[in-house]
Amino acid sequence: MIFRQLYEPLSSTYTYLLGDEDTGQAILIDPVIATMDRDLAEVHRLGLDLVYTVDTHIHADHITAALEMKRAVGSKIAAPAFDRLPCVDVGLEEGTPLQVAGITLHPLHTPGHTDGHFAYLFNEQVFTGDALLIDGCGRTDFQNGDADALYKSVRQKLFSLPDDTLVYPAHDYKECFVSSIAQEKKRNPRLGEDITLEEFKVIMSNLNLPYPKFIDYAVPGNRQCGVCPDDLPDNLASYCRQMTQSPQG
Repeated sequence: MIFRQLYEPLSSTYTYLLGDEDTGQAILIDPVIATMDRDLAEVHRLGLDLVYTVDTHIHADHITAALEMKRAVGSKIAAPAFDRLPCVDVGLEEGTPLQVAGITLHPLHTPGHTDGHFAYLFNEQVFTGDALLIDGCGRTDFQNGDADALYKSVRQKLFSLPDDTLVYPAHDYKECFVSSIAQEKKRNPRLGEDITLEEFKVIMSNLNLPYPKFIDYAVPGNRQCGVCPDDLPDNLASYCRQMTQSPQG
């Protein structure tokens, strides 16, 4: 099995490439439009054929590359069925695996960061999107976020996975690459150890985070599977591939 963790520095996003060595078929989880050229070059360098792009949720901090990948190489778009996006080829639901050659992704509905958020379990790895980060979690104050739901998603669903399951998040802001369920249960300052729901709600309500600078453009664009708006301000142009030279991660 081929595995690559790719990084987009502007939005601190991780994209994950999974490839089946026997068939050459591959998927990309949470691809970013700004690094589309780099990611396709890596796919081709490895002799792979991109069959699917898979998103964990409707992102607010970057534009997904799903639509442009489909146009470029014919890959299908897979995303949570919950969001009912007309541009999606395959709507993912918990209990129905996504099978690509020897790769089987098991979707896990993990609402809280957004109401349609999903994580994906692959063997001993779980791609947690923004639900569970390394020593943290995604915010819950936009896109129908819900602290109660996120607490339940992490504590009851993700933390019920085997302790040695590797945790690969959609973002990291401190140059961390991978964690484990055991580590997050032990030391996650928001959700680990004996933190109660009420304590978690207080933590999340007191984050005092600024309004996301790209959300008003990213969410509508990602509801179309990756369309950069025509009216994007110059100071946000680097978030969209066709507006600037692709950053390299």
